[in-house]
Amino acid sequence: MKTDLSKFDNGWYHPGRPVIVRALWFLVNGLFFINPVLPFSGLKIILLRLFGARIGRQVVIKPGVNIKYPWRLQIGDHCWIGEKVWIDNLADVKIGNHVCLSQGAFLLTGNHNYKKPAFDLMTGEITLEDGVWIGAKSIVCPGVICYSHAVLSAGSVATKRLEAYGVYQGNPAIKIRERCASDSLESPAR
Repeated sequence: MKTDLSKFDNGWYHPGRPVIVRALWFLVNGLFFINPVLPFSGLKIILLRLFGARIGRQVVIKPGVNIKYPWRLQIGDHCWIGEKVWIDNLADVKIGNHVCLSQGAFLLTGNHNYKKPAFDLMTGEITLEDGVWIGAKSIVCPGVICYSHAVLSAGSVATKRLEAYGVYQGNPAIKIRERCASDSLESPAR
């Protein structure tokens, strides 16, 4: 089957806000989030809430973070969003409490169906339950749930659910061991 992008049509997809709100967010995202100069989390959290995100207490958002649509984002308490994290949330992204997204992590809620000539857009929610750690430069794909305290090692790609307390590595990520109870007492390197 040949791809024919002249037939591509994602007119069915609606991002959830009017064009003017999306345009304003695009500007705010570029000035205050993607811009690596602003290190302060407090202002970023206020801006995210103004655009409809649900953000918990004591959330750290480092410089260079890119968020597609804040109104499709929920972050629990005591979370760490590292430098250059990209939350490409065409669908909802739900992040529990005490979650760490290390530098360059990519949460990807959209993809394309290569089996269709029009390369149709496909979306799927991402859920990261409490205590999950997504390692540096890792990718979480559409529709993935990372259950309580799962770990995705640096540079890995989660294409399917990650079991609770499992440590995953590779592309596609496979379970390599269990996370010990004592592991959760130590703070992961950021």
